Amino acid sequence: MKTIRKLKESTNNFVSSWTKFVIKYKWSVLIGTFVLTLMLGLQGKMNFDGDYHVFFSESNPELEAFDALQEKYTKDDNVILVLTPSNGDVFTKLNLVAIENLTAEAWNTPYSSRVDAITNFQHTKAVEDDLFVDDLSYNSIDKSEEEIEKIKQIALKEPMLVNRLINSNGSVTAINITVKLPGENSAEEVPEVMEYVRNMVDDFNNKYPHFDIHISGMVPLNTAFFEASMKDMGLTAIMMLIVIITTLILTRSIQSTISTLTVVIFSIVSALGFIGLMGIKLTPPSSVFPTMILTLAVADSIHILITMLQKMRKEGLNKIDALKESMRLNFMPVFITSLTTVIGFLTMNFGDVPPFWDLGNIVAFGMTMAFLFSTTTLPALMTILPFKIKKRNNNPTKVLDWYTVFAQFIIKYPVRLTFLSIFTIGLFTYLASKNSFNDEFINYFNESVKFRSDTDYISENLTGVYNVEFSIGSGEEGGINNPKYLKKLNEFEDWLYTQPEVVHVNTFSEVARRINRSMHGDDELFYTIPETREEAAQYLLLYELSLPFGLDLNNQINVDKSETRVTVTLNNIDSPSMIAFSERCENWLYKNTPDSMHSIGVSPMLMFSKLGFRQADSMFKGNIIALILISLVLMVALRNIKLGFLSIIPNVSPVLIGFGIWALYKAQINTGMVVVFGMTLGIIVDDTVHFMSKFLRARREYGFNARQAVEYAFKTVGQALLTTTAVLITGFAVLSTSSFALNSYMARITVVIIISALIIDFILLPSLLVLTASKERVKRKYTSLIYYR
Repeated sequence: MKTIRKLKESTNNFVSSWTKFVIKYKWSVLIGTFVLTLMLGLQGKMNFDGDYHVFFSESNPELEAFDALQEKYTKDDNVILVLTPSNGDVFTKLNLVAIENLTAEAWNTPYSSRVDAITNFQHTKAVEDDLFVDDLSYNSIDKSEEEIEKIKQIALKEPMLVNRLINSNGSVTAINITVKLPGENSAEEVPEVMEYVRNMVDDFNNKYPHFDIHISGMVPLNTAFFEASMKDMGLTAIMMLIVIITTLILTRSIQSTISTLTVVIFSIVSALGFIGLMGIKLTPPSSVFPTMILTLAVADSIHILITMLQKMRKEGLNKIDALKESMRLNFMPVFITSLTTVIGFLTMNFGDVPPFWDLGNIVAFGMTMAFLFSTTTLPALMTILPFKIKKRNNNPTKVLDWYTVFAQFIIKYPVRLTFLSIFTIGLFTYLASKNSFNDEFINYFNESVKFRSDTDYISENLTGVYNVEFSIGSGEEGGINNPKYLKKLNEFEDWLYTQPEVVHVNTFSEVARRINRSMHGDDELFYTIPETREEAAQYLLLYELSLPFGLDLNNQINVDKSETRVTVTLNNIDSPSMIAFSERCENWLYKNTPDSMHSIGVSPMLMFSKLGFRQADSMFKGNIIALILISLVLMVALRNIKLGFLSIIPNVSPVLIGFGIWALYKAQINTGMVVVFGMTLGIIVDDTVHFMSKFLRARREYGFNARQAVEYAFKTVGQALLTTTAVLITGFAVLSTSSFALNSYMARITVVIIISALIIDFILLPSLLVLTASKERVKRKYTSLIYYR
C-alpha cells in the first residue's frame, strides 16, 4: 500500500509540475510545439506505390514462386481491351478493320512487348510440304465476304482463341497488350502506360463510336490501387469538417474546437514528416492514415476538454483551476489510452502485408505526437484563449441526468445484466466462427470503380480474369519435344477442361497438335501429338522461324526448351475455391506424371487468395502479444491486478461481437480485417481505462463503495465517453465510404466494434465492478450520489 501511495503521489506531483510548466510558459510551449511540427512537416514527402506487389513481403513464398516463373519465361504485365460492337458481330469488314487498326496502335504502348488479337493470331496452314504461318486477318479492308466468313469459322473453332480473345458466338473480342515495365519507378511507369491506353481508346471511340470498350489487366489493377489511394486521401477533408462540427456541437465551445483542431493538424503534419524521414511509399491501406490519426487524436483532447468544461460549468472553477484539475484527472488515463493505441497499431508489424506495417507505424507515431500535443499545445492554447463560462445552478431535478438514472439501473440489476451480456457475447462469438476468408482482388473495389465494372463485364462476356500458372518441366534440355512429355501435358490439358472452374487452357501441347495437323495437310486425324521426338523438334523449329517479332513462344517455352508454361484461366471464384483448385491440379500432376513434371500453381490471384490466411496466421502471435502487453499496462496503471485481468473481458468482447455481427452481414473476411483485433484493442481500451480510473478514484480518494463509485464514474466520464465514441464512429464511418474494400470493410467492422465497446463498458463493465467488489470492506453505506458534485 505504501508503494502504491508513493507511486500515486509521485504521479500527481509530476502531472502538477507538468501542468504548471505548460500554463506558466504557455507561449513558449505553443511556439515550441509549432516549430517541432514545422520541422517535421518540412521533411514530409508523399510518394505513392500502386503496384500490387507491395501487398506481399519479400519472403512471401507465393511471390517468390511467381517471380521465379516470370523470370523463367517473360516478366510481364498486361492491359486487356475488350471490344463489343453494337451489331453483335465482330466478323464484319468494318469491325475487323477497326480491330486491326487498334492492334497496330497498341504496339506503340509504352514498354509494350507483345500484342495479341484475333486479327494478328498466327494461323498455321500447310501447302504441300511447306508450313505457312500468317496473321488470321491481314489487310482486312481488302477481304471479301467469303474470306471474312472463312476467318470467322477458323477463329470460332480455334481453342487458342475461344474464351480467350473471342467469345463462343463471336460478339465480343479482346486485344491483349503485354508490357514489360522496367520496375525502376512504378509511380511513373504505370500512369504512363495507362495515360497512353486511355488516350488511344478515346481516339478509337471517336473513329468507331459503335464499339464499347472495357479495360482490365494487371496494369489497370495497379492504376486502380493508385487511384484508390488518392481518393481515400481526399476523405481527410470531409472528416476534418465533420470533426469541427461534432466537437463544436458536443463541447459548445469555439475555443475547444480551435484547440482540438490544432492538435489534430499538428499530429497529422508530424506523421507526414515521419513518412518522409522513413522513406515510406503510400499504398491504399496506408493512405488512410490522416483519417485515422484525425479520428483518434480527437479522443485525447475531448477527455481533457470535457472534464475542464464540467468543472467550470458545474463547479464554478475558473479556467486555470479547471484546466489543472482536468489535467490531474486525465493525464494518466490519456497516457494509458495513447500507449495502448500505439501498442495496438504496432502489432500490425507482426502481419505479412507490408502496407499494414506502414499504416501501423505511421498511426503509432501520429498518436504518440497526439498525446504530446494534447498535453502541451492543448492546455497552452486553452490558457491563452479568452474563456468565460458561468456556473450553472445545480438543482436536484437537473442534477438527476440520464447518466445517474442509467447508473442506478445498472446498480440495481448487476447479476441479470452480467448473465445477459455473457449470453449475448457467447452467441456472437459462435457466429464469428462462421466467417470465412475471401481475398478476390477484383472485390477489393466496389462497383463504382471502373476497373471493377469493366472486369466484371469481361468475366461475364468473354473470359475469366483469374488464372493459375504452372511451369511443367521435362527433366532434360530440349525435353519438351519428347512425345511422352507432350502426351502427359496433353492429358493434363484434357483433365483441366473437365474442371468446372476452367474457362480456357493455354498450353504448348495445343501448339504441338496444331502444327502436326498443319504439317499433314490440315487433316483433323493428325490433330495429335507428333509420334517422334525428331518430328516434334523439326515442326517446332519451322513454326518458330515463321513467327514474326514479338509473337514468338518465349512466353510459353523456357530458353533451353526443358519446361513449358501452362496458363489456366478460371471463372471468378472465391479464395478457398482458388486454393482448392490449385491444390487439386498439383495433386493430379503428382499422381499422374513423372517427378520432373511436378509443379506448384502460381498467379497474382492465388497470392491474394493465400494472403488472408497467411496474414491471419502471422497476426495471431501479434494479437496475443498486444493483449498481454495492454493487460499488463492496465494492471500497472490501475495499480490493481484483479481489475487488470477483469479489463480483458470488456476489451476482447467487442471484437468478438463485431465479427459475429459481420457474419450476419457478409460472412467473409479480407486481409484488411485481420488487423482489426490488435488495432481496435488499443482503441477500445480508451473507454475501459477512463471508466475504471474514475471508479478507482472514487473508491480511493472519496471512500465510496462500489455502487457509489460506479455512479460517480458515469457522472464524471459518461459524457466524454459518448463524445469520443461519437467522434470515432464518425471518423470510421467516413472511412467506410472508401471504394477500396480493404479499407471500407476494416472501417465498417471497426464502427460495430466501437459501438459494442461503449455498450459493454456501460452495461457489463459496471455490473462486473459491482459484483467483484461486493465483498470488499467499504467505508460508506450506499446512497445515491444525486447531490454529489
